[in-house]
Amino acid sequence: MNQHMEVIHHPDYDRNVVMPFVPAIKIKSGRLLWLAGTTALPVYHDHPHRREDMPKNLPNDLEAQTRASMDGIKKTLEAAGATFGDVVHVFVFRARPQIGDIGRASVIINSYFAPYNPVLELGEPEQLIEIQMVAVVD
Repeated sequence: MNQHMEVIHHPDYDRNVVMPFVPAIKIKSGRLLWLAGTTALPVYHDHPHRREDMPKNLPNDLEAQTRASMDGIKKTLEAAGATFGDVVHVFVFRARPQIGDIGRASVIINSYFAPYNPVLELGEPEQLIEIQMVAVVD
C-alpha cells in the first residue's frame, strides 16, 4: 500500500476471517490510470486478430495465460511510471470457467502484488452475480 491509498474495512470487521483482498481502497491523492484489458496476446497485436497468431500466444493453459497477461500489464504499468503497488482494483474475466480456476489464477495474480492484494474480482462458476463499483469520495 502506498501513501495515496487507505484500506477501508467495516467497523465490525472480524480479523479472524481469512480474506485475500480488502472490501475497498480509498484514493487520497494521485491520478487515475485506467489500463486496457490485457490477455496473453502481446499488448500490441493486430486487430482484427490474426488467427495464425493464436496458437503460439494463447496456449490452452490458464496459468500460462495468466502469467503472460500479468507480464503485459507490468510493462504497461512501468511505461506509466507505476507498479503493482499502485493498483487498487483488478477485475478478471474468465472464459469457460471451471471449479478451481479461482485458486489457480489467484496464486499467480497475487504473486505480482505481494505483500498486499488490491480489491480483486474473480468469482466461482456457481456465483450467479457479482457487482463492482467505483466511487469518488471527497
